[in-house]
Amino acid sequence: MPDRFALIHNSRSRRNLKADSRYLDCARRTMGPLFFSPDSQTELHDVIEDMARQDVRCLVVDGGDGTVGNVLSALYVSSYPKDRLPMIAVLPSGNTNLIAADVGFGLRGEEALQRLQDRARSDRLVSDVKRRQPLVVSWPGQDRAPVLGFFGGLGAFTRGIEIAHSPAILKNYAHDTAVLITLAETLRQIITPRLRQSWLDGTPVGLGLNGGELEAHNRFLFLCTGLHCLPHGIWPFWRGGGADEGISYLDVAANPKKLMRAIWSLLRGRSPAWLRADPTYSSGSARQVLLNTEQSFVLDGEVLETGPAQSLEIFAGPILSFLQA
Repeated sequence: MPDRFALIHNSRSRRNLKADSRYLDCARRTMGPLFFSPDSQTELHDVIEDMARQDVRCLVVDGGDGTVGNVLSALYVSSYPKDRLPMIAVLPSGNTNLIAADVGFGLRGEEALQRLQDRARSDRLVSDVKRRQPLVVSWPGQDRAPVLGFFGGLGAFTRGIEIAHSPAILKNYAHDTAVLITLAETLRQIITPRLRQSWLDGTPVGLGLNGGELEAHNRFLFLCTGLHCLPHGIWPFWRGGGADEGISYLDVAANPKKLMRAIWSLLRGRSPAWLRADPTYSSGSARQVLLNTEQSFVLDGEVLETGPAQSLEIFAGPILSFLQA
């Protein structure tokens, strides 16, 4: 059983920028040589390699979705064996914390560190965990390291993220408010006659599941996740009795029928019978997804270009254990 843990602290995360300096002093004093605040992805990779050499079995990530994704991406290419990756405790401190809403530790700051220390001393560090498979995004045929995350999409999702990343929203509003403003602006454009059709016509995307044949046509929206729940009861996925293969996905064809009614249902985590029966809307679980498209794919808020081949492969990554308070 692990008896120690390392803390990876993102000093630039939104909540950490406003954190009481007492917490940071406490963290440095408590963790000693196992406290890290890397300033770059290269430095983060060096930290992870150091942890692998020491066989540290638990990493506490103090940051948001982007920080968690960066840590997982570094872990994936590190010397840690894929079948023996360290446990993760997520302390939500970022601008976006979708991952923490599902698998977060549940505490942050000094209280979280104290709880982890108490458990480590009593050999109960892993007394409660959730297991999830992150999305592993790679570029077939390109010499580029894979990127890991938990929630991604394209089509209307990419266009919505472009709205969210506009300076007028990004610089002036906290995350929850920015999400509401982005959703309102997206819906406004969808119902505005002169803009509506450009949204509904969708984006040309070739989609293949589990090694099957690519189906190329315009898609209004494609979403996928390795999480099991989202904040505020939102859950736009269903399996229809199929097995969980690691990736939940939603595929919405261009010019979808009853779109506003569908959005209202999915935002409340409901997938009524009429929606499941409509071929415009398709959802399920997969272990591998292949996308061919010119449009960027957004993973945990990070915009990923598809590159010269205009192709991305997404597959369910290794099973990770996330500590719960």
